[in-house]
This record gives sequence, structure tokens and C-alpha cells, in this order.
Amino acid sequence: MKDLFIKNDVQKQWLEKLYKKEAKFRSRSAETDEQAKFPMENIQELVRMGYTSLTLPKEYGGEGLRVYDMVLFQETIASFDAATGLSIGWHMGTTGELYEKKLWSEDRLNFFAKEVLDGALVNRAVSEAQTGSPTRGGRPGTTAVKKDGRWVINGRKNFTTMSPALTYFLTSAWIEEKEAIGFFLLHKDTVGLSIEETWDVISMRGTESHDLILDNVIADESMLVEINDGPRGNKINGWVLHISACYLGIAQAARDYAIQFANEHSPNSIKGTISELPNVQRLLGEIELELMRARHFLYNVAEAYDDVNRRPLIANELGAVKHTVTNSALSIVDKAMRVAGAKSLQRSNPLQRYYRDVRAGLHNPPMDDMTIQKLALAAIEQEKKKAENVK
Repeated sequence: MKDLFIKNDVQKQWLEKLYKKEAKFRSRSAETDEQAKFPMENIQELVRMGYTSLTLPKEYGGEGLRVYDMVLFQETIASFDAATGLSIGWHMGTTGELYEKKLWSEDRLNFFAKEVLDGALVNRAVSEAQTGSPTRGGRPGTTAVKKDGRWVINGRKNFTTMSPALTYFLTSAWIEEKEAIGFFLLHKDTVGLSIEETWDVISMRGTESHDLILDNVIADESMLVEINDGPRGNKINGWVLHISACYLGIAQAARDYAIQFANEHSPNSIKGTISELPNVQRLLGEIELELMRARHFLYNVAEAYDDVNRRPLIANELGAVKHTVTNSALSIVDKAMRVAGAKSLQRSNPLQRYYRDVRAGLHNPPMDDMTIQKLALAAIEQEKKKAENVK
């Protein structure tokens, strides 16, 4: 099914490279989940093959791949191993957004491009227990105060995905004197910066999304790379589609298992395999339809975002994609488990891992309630404007 979405030789070549990693990545998944262990080997292999610099523009030494390309590759990686897909996706999306929107000064962008080409990994550290998702507009409790010409940063961030492997933490902090949120590019070895291992969950266990502790961290002016006057969630950023791609990849893995199981499982109560049973065929057909619908929606919006002429027309599509793909993925995994029956509940069966991992999508931004509300408000406002024009 996914062959339909391959558009050029570069995509085909990179998919061939990634599929060479499939067996290794899959073989590590159970241990990654069981031990809540970060998939460091997988991430290092992606760095060595040059994957992590693909979203850097060509003028900065990268390949200049776009959102559509990222979605294609991220879905593929996540189908091998969910924790690897979600983790590296944050780096790919962060890097892509930084350079597409030129969020930093040219000096900082040049510096960071060289770091990424040398294997540096980055993620934004924005979530906090007291404020919830930053997309809802909460002011961070982390603060940055100017003292003797340098910034002193204090606070705690949670859900810092890929914390064991990150080279840089792009950390948000409230700057009172600017009445705005600042982002500081903090190296992992910065004095006062530490990781507290708090990640004890049932989904995406291998991402090791621990707490980032900032205890009187000293940062010079060059480390203050961004100033945001409003919530980041209100800005169109197609690079967040790596989240949707990840959960679609998990759904694809569940689908593949269900098909294989149906073709091989042959209880002595029937002739042939269960793939010949009408009720099983109905479940498999529903899985295919869900996958087709979700994938077309995701890739169509990614393609629209990459088109500079169509991008301004995007309003709530990014949130709608995430809502649709995540909930479709939940349904697909559920149906795959119905095909496999009670065997899907065995700890040795990957379906139980897919079931747990896919539920994490509900708690990645944007949240379902925000998406639905925005769609409703947009429709209401559109009709109001129509009525006014008629008058």
C-alpha cells in the first residue's frame, strides 16, 4: 500500500537503507520495552547512516528533505520500533522547523548545523507538571533571570523524550523582563543540568522521557536563541506530523502481524487457516480501510504543507490529521488483537506492546479536545462571515 506514496528516487533509496535495519530494530523491541531501556543502538545507527541530518537544508550541509519525506521515513522506522520512531522523530521535526522558519540568527543556525552533521541530537524541553502541554498556552514555571550579564535558569521539565541520547536541550523558560518565553540551547554537559529518571509508564517505555532538572544553570546571551510572545501551539508547523507518522507506523506493524497470523493459524476445528473465515476477513478488510483512510489524509496534508502556495490555506488540518491517525491506529490495533484472539495478550506477543504504545498518541499534542473545538469554532466563524456578507 505504501508504494503508492513513494514519489522519487531519493525516497526510494532511503527507504531501501532503512529496510536494511528492519530486522535489527525489530529484534531489539521486546527488550527495549521489557526493560524500559532506551534503544541507543538504533539511534546510533541512524546517526551513522546520516539520517539525522536529512532535514537540514542543502546550504547547511544536509539533504533539504521536506515534511512529506520525513513522514514517509518516520512511519517506516516506527513500524520497526515505536520508541525509536517517536524519539528520533522529535529531533527530525525540531531540526526541520528551525531551519524552515529560520527561528534563530544565521550565526546560531550555522553553528548548530555543524553540530548536527557531527551527530548532535536535539529535542525541545517544554512540558511541565504544573502547566501541562505547552500547546495550551501555559506560562512555564521554569525561569531565566539576568544576573551579571548572564542568564540563571531554574526549573524542571517532564516528558523529555530521548533524554539519554540528547546532545542539546532546547529549553523554554519565562523571562520576566521580556514578558515572554525564551528558548535556551543547553548542552547536556552544562553545569546544573541533570536528568532525573522518572519515566515509569506502560506506553513508549523505551523513550526514557525523563525529567530535566535545571538548578542554577548559567547561560550566556548566545544560548538564548528564540523569543516567543505567544503560545507555540497557535503557529502552523507541519513538522509535528512526525507524531502522526509514528502511530501510523505502529498500526502498520499490527496489521502486518494480523495478516501473517491469519494466514498461518489453522485450528483443527476448521479446514485451512482462519484467513478464510468471513468474520476474520471482515476485520482484516476494516483494518485495510482504516489504514488507507489515515495514510491518505496524512500524506495529503504533508504534501500541501510542503507546497508554499497551499501552505497558507492550512488551518486546522494538522490537528485533524493527528486526531484521525491516532484514533484510527487505536482501532487498527484493537482489530488486529481480535484477529489473534487471546494470544495477543501474551507478553511474548508484539500486539500487546503495540496496544500499549499506540495509546501514548492520545497524550501527544495536539490533544483531541482542542482539535475538535478548533474545528467547531472555525466552522461557526465561517458561517458568521457568510451571513455578514449576505447582509
